Amino acid sequence: MKSVFAKLIISLLALGIFFNIHAMQINDSAALNGVKETKSVFLIDFTNVKKTAFYLNIIEGTHKGLVSQGVKPNMVLVFIGETVKYLSTNQDEAFEMENEESLESIKNSVKRLASLGVRMEVCAVATKVFNVDNNTIPKEMNIVADGFISLIGWQTQGHKLVPIF
Repeated sequence: MKSVFAKLIISLLALGIFFNIHAMQINDSAALNGVKETKSVFLIDFTNVKKTAFYLNIIEGTHKGLVSQGVKPNMVLVFIGETVKYLSTNQDEAFEMENEESLESIKNSVKRLASLGVRMEVCAVATKVFNVDNNTIPKEMNIVADGFISLIGWQTQGHKLVPIF
């Protein structure tokens, strides 16, 4: 009798844990209610290579999160300001040695985001101001004349601004 009672208690506890875990599933269903496709433009303006690497990984996760929830993401990333320095394939030797992991992460994120169909634009005003040769920007990225004009254009076309700084 005790054995049957113990099995019943264990079964009920297991069932309760299962339903509790299932009920706690985290998603974005309220925000994505009825949404089939998103149009976003990310303004990326960082002064830190580690932060740049971190947020590119987060954006990649955002893309995958939308897809996993049945939404087609249409993303554009616009890089302005000092951030353009971290995109260059030609880094100062000391900076590269000190930030090798972050620079490698950025390079890999750029490749993966491009393979997902994410458009990436780099502001030529910023490359000029920060002395970055446009020829050192990865081929997966597009040089645009002015990042602000690009942001205005994408927003006018219906993309929602996601500022990251």
